[in-house]
Amino acid sequence: MGTRHGLPDLAADEWKDAERLAAALNERFGHLPAREIVAVAVDLFREAGGIAAISSFGADSAALLHIVAEADPALPVAFLDTGQHFGETLDYRDQLAADMGLSNIVIVKPRDEVVAADDPDGVLHRSNTDRCCAIRKVEPMARAVAPYRAWFTGRKRNQASTRAAMPVFEAVGPRIRINPLARWTTHDQAAYMEKHALRQNPLVAFGYLSIGCFPCTTPVQPGEDPRSGRWSGKAKTECGIHLGGLETVLSPSA
Repeated sequence: MGTRHGLPDLAADEWKDAERLAAALNERFGHLPAREIVAVAVDLFREAGGIAAISSFGADSAALLHIVAEADPALPVAFLDTGQHFGETLDYRDQLAADMGLSNIVIVKPRDEVVAADDPDGVLHRSNTDRCCAIRKVEPMARAVAPYRAWFTGRKRNQASTRAAMPVFEAVGPRIRINPLARWTTHDQAAYMEKHALRQNPLVAFGYLSIGCFPCTTPVQPGEDPRSGRWSGKAKTECGIHLGGLETVLSPSA
């Protein structure tokens, strides 16, 4: 396993070493265009543990989803329905899936019993944003990716300073997180959207350049980075689904 695309001849036990595998994938494929990264990853992982995409159907989601649809429109695309999304985002999810022929949208929700216990009135974000994200996004994210060996995200290095050194392939516990658009600039994103006439989340027109749950998302001010509208006024910059701690939620045997 691992020689079709020029990977080192990794033995089966070495494929279980996610850190080594991520390093090998970055060395061989990290420089490739996004389309080729997606095609190679789908080929490598389809029968080696499975692969999916995660999408927020937010401001920049259409480009990656278009590339994924070209590779395999039946690839699972997981959407975390937190229960606090903008209505526009939910409509956009359905419209974009129809546009691209994405036939396997997997909607993952928080556990009802946890929300009932910790956030019965839906206002936990006012007092404890980290706990709100933990129950509405991080734990559902862990369940969303648990069936797969690898998954795609649409993250880019230019979105925030916390993502500036992000690799294309990352080890998350025993799994591989893949960021095919890591090197893309704002111009690359806009050019791809225009070239393929992709539908845009309607909230972008109102200044929402990074779109999450409605209580914690505001329009971005001129000159600010695209994620400055998330948890505005707080030190928080990430919900947690893309941070290294996710592997503590994920079970290696899940």
